[in-house]
Amino acid sequence: MKRAAAKHLIERYYHQLTEGCGNESCSNSWCASSVGFNRMDNNAAAVKALELYKVNAKLCDTHPSKKVTASAHLESSAHSNSACSNSQLNHKVSHSVRDNFKDVNYLTEEKVYEILDICGEQEDYSPLIRVIGRVFSSAEGLVQSFRRSKPHTKEELKSLQGKDEDKDEDEKEAAACSATAMEEDSPASSSSARLGEGSSGESEVQRLSPDELSVDIDAVRRVYERLLSNEKIEAAFLNALVYLSPNVECDLTYHNVYSRDQNYLNLFVIVMENSNLHSPEYLEIALPQFCKAMSKLPLPAQAKLAGLWSHYSAEQIRRMVETFQQLITYKVISNEFNSRNLVNDDDAVVASTKCLKIVYYANVLGGDLDMEHNEDEDEEPIPESSELTLQELLGEERRNKKGPRVDPLETELGIRTNDCRKPLISFEEFVNEPLNEVLEMDKDYTFFKVETENKFSFMTCPFILNAVTKNLGLYYDNRIRMYSERRITVLYSLVQGQQLNPYLRLKVRRDHIIDDALVRLEMIAMENPADLKKQLYVEFEGEQGVDEGGVSKEFFQLVVEEIFNPDIGMFRYDEHTKMFWFNPSSYENEGQYTLIGIVLGLAIYNNCILDVHFPMVVYRKLMGKKGTFRDLAVANPVLHQSLKELMEYEGSVEEDMMITFQISHTDLFGNPLMHDLRENGDKIPVTNENRKEFVAQYAEYMLNKSVEKQFKAFRRGFHMVTNESPLKYLFRPEEIELLICGSRNLDFLALEETTEYDGGYNKDSRIIKEFWETLHSFGEEQKRFFLQFTTGTDRAPVGGLGKLKMIIAKNGPDTDRLPTSHTCFNVLLLPEYSCREKLKERLLKAITYATKGLAMLLSGPPIPPAPPGSITQ
Repeated sequence: MKRAAAKHLIERYYHQLTEGCGNESCSNSWCASSVGFNRMDNNAAAVKALELYKVNAKLCDTHPSKKVTASAHLESSAHSNSACSNSQLNHKVSHSVRDNFKDVNYLTEEKVYEILDICGEQEDYSPLIRVIGRVFSSAEGLVQSFRRSKPHTKEELKSLQGKDEDKDEDEKEAAACSATAMEEDSPASSSSARLGEGSSGESEVQRLSPDELSVDIDAVRRVYERLLSNEKIEAAFLNALVYLSPNVECDLTYHNVYSRDQNYLNLFVIVMENSNLHSPEYLEIALPQFCKAMSKLPLPAQAKLAGLWSHYSAEQIRRMVETFQQLITYKVISNEFNSRNLVNDDDAVVASTKCLKIVYYANVLGGDLDMEHNEDEDEEPIPESSELTLQELLGEERRNKKGPRVDPLETELGIRTNDCRKPLISFEEFVNEPLNEVLEMDKDYTFFKVETENKFSFMTCPFILNAVTKNLGLYYDNRIRMYSERRITVLYSLVQGQQLNPYLRLKVRRDHIIDDALVRLEMIAMENPADLKKQLYVEFEGEQGVDEGGVSKEFFQLVVEEIFNPDIGMFRYDEHTKMFWFNPSSYENEGQYTLIGIVLGLAIYNNCILDVHFPMVVYRKLMGKKGTFRDLAVANPVLHQSLKELMEYEGSVEEDMMITFQISHTDLFGNPLMHDLRENGDKIPVTNENRKEFVAQYAEYMLNKSVEKQFKAFRRGFHMVTNESPLKYLFRPEEIELLICGSRNLDFLALEETTEYDGGYNKDSRIIKEFWETLHSFGEEQKRFFLQFTTGTDRAPVGGLGKLKMIIAKNGPDTDRLPTSHTCFNVLLLPEYSCREKLKERLLKAITYATKGLAMLLSGPPIPPAPPGSITQ
């Protein structure tokens, strides 16, 4: 009761400051009716009202003239045929409009248009501005506004009638006084206790179940569209949001309002429909404060809001994304963030990123979801490290023993990003490049691992990061794991008194590289899989050299080249797609497939790009999703087209095509193989009715069942290295492919900018200028040949060719020899040819022969060693 009385007094002070008591000779300096009173806006009046309440300042009584005016208006409204003169009536209407609108505490579309029409007739929009300011600055009022309505049932009408009988006499009188004038909401002091009640539309407000949206979105959009064209009215929305947001933040932080009334989300739905939120006027104060309030929503509320927004169109989702992105970009550009002033400490950027996460999952939910086709988990869990006990003794608990983390909002919604085949808008639209440029990833990774409430990590919102930034975070994670394993090994040696290797050391013979690598890696995987997380150190038997990254890269290249050799038969090569697929009839054991899985994992772990060509479905399967008919479009386009034509065939499938649920395919040697998609499939014809099932089972067999044994071994090897990594948390399947294989987009201008020179060359050398002119004149295929020749792969690293460290070293004077390269160090050895024509002819011959495997035959006499300092072995 005390609280209600206090709110009533504050409201009286507020109305006294904004509208006055009506006495033209009032002497109260804090009354709008007094002479010389300086008018103030709604926000200033609200603050001053609180101050006056605290000091118990003088309150004016309503002047009789004001009461008479109000009652006269009610009488004229009830008896429109009164004998009053037109001038007197207009005068009374003008004053009564201002008086009655002060009791409007929530809005409907009809009410807005009614007030707007009256204000238009009077050519004075200040009453509407005050109403908007009052309603849109009040959480209670906004929650009740723009409700969807429907006719009530008899039971609901009885319930409402019972509630009416329980009202106080004062409320009855107030309702009776304004019933003929305009719709009235319950007073702000008790609106939260009687959500949806009021004299206006009492029998129309729809009471919805907690999982439904009670806001009439279309009505809200129509109102915004009509009002936002008026600059003065738009300013009212802005000012109201400034006043509203801190109160909402307080309600969510301390009063747990959402648990009491889930319709509290209406407030956020209504505000986010404002199409001007991204305008400069909002970016400074209003929108940051609102984002901060929204970021305080509890997890169930965020999930429900994401669910509600998932029904929006792509354009509406894009508008909200642009709103939050605009704020993030504005804050990033207008501040100087660095290692001492972290962007992670900016409340506006952090809050808007958290809000953007809600829209991101709405985008996922509203997209094309595939929740069913999930890969089965490994039957045998990957063994824990044998060092675990020692780690516990040393206080070194293994991080993420339960596997990679999962976003809490994903868990609440029961979906994963990988469940979405096609979102409403592209995932790339959620990436904010200016933020990526100023983010200190080493600090952000630290916050990500520590998981403290005081520091926010953008790695918890990976959708906003580009592949380069996420790759850097993964790099820090991998390096820290390597150092941790090295430190544990040293401590282990001290405790047990035996010398252990702090590296993952592989000693292999070039002519038996697969056998040697397979035996060694299998032993490590069985004895202590944690060793796979040590830094890789490769040594070729009989060769001297220190592995500073180049030898490991060469090892990966040789292993991949050997395993994907068609003569071995582990993978089948499709000449049409230029991609490899698992050979279901391979004679190799599962260990070989486990090895290639380990190699792919080690390549990511050691930041190496591999020259492998898998269809995207392989990476989706690695991330836990089975292949479906849609994946055949890339994996086997010929088969996909045939099945698509079967699905679209308008005639009788059974009579015209005469196919059954038994399919045939060939093994690697061309021998026909038969398989029944259903039991006794050769006796079950495919018809128009069951062809959809036939297509689904055909795709299931080709992409999943036929290669189940091979793929499980492959996946198990991959997870041996990456099971504790944040890989799944950070990256989508297409980004996993980018990590392993590099990018198909080649920008040779960026490569030119970052290339270094050695042995006497520099960027101004004649031969170097001619070299770049020649290279830029090449076609796309020739450029890929050059990249393959120089780096061992025809793709760019994550971030593009600008991230590639290529060196062009001088390899003697003019000669007929071809250029050569050290792919393990991205070094091109280029003789100083006498003219551009000769340079082009020699270079083209070198890259073409190298691609076809003839470089050793045609490269001429042995190449002398590169100048000192150009290559580190």
